Amino acid sequence: MTPQTTDVPSQRATSASGAPVAGAGSSPGPHGAHESLSTATTGELVQRLSTQVSELIRRELDLARAELGAKGKRAGAGAGLAGAGGVVALFGVGALIAAAIAGLATVVPVWLSALIIGVVLLLVAGVLALAGRSQLRQATPPVPEQAVHGVQEDVATVKGAVHR
Repeated sequence: MTPQTTDVPSQRATSASGAPVAGAGSSPGPHGAHESLSTATTGELVQRLSTQVSELIRRELDLARAELGAKGKRAGAGAGLAGAGGVVALFGVGALIAAAIAGLATVVPVWLSALIIGVVLLLVAGVLALAGRSQLRQATPPVPEQAVHGVQEDVATVKGAVHR
């Protein structure tokens, strides 16, 4: 991949060496692009289209790759921190459960208070599992709806341009 920059005032793209990139805004005036398109042969126009579409796709893929790489690193760090938080929270819940058993043991025998707290925890776990199953059913099928919609819009745009 060659790094390219676009000079906004002159609308010229240059390669890393500073040389102008072919076909990247090198028209002499505001009507130059229209004139060169009107004098170009069909073969030249098809070749330009092919080159421009290939470049567009390549740049879009490079952008997506860069975005996903950055997001992946951030997600990895976030997942690690969330996992550490979960472990600490688990110890906290264990301490609270022990405190609940000890508090209930002032009224009933220790074995009975542990049994009562255990049953309550299993009931809460069952409710959470059912809620999670319901959420999982709503999340399927795992289709990237926004990406599919974007591609459909692109295809419709190209079809509309072809029919003009």
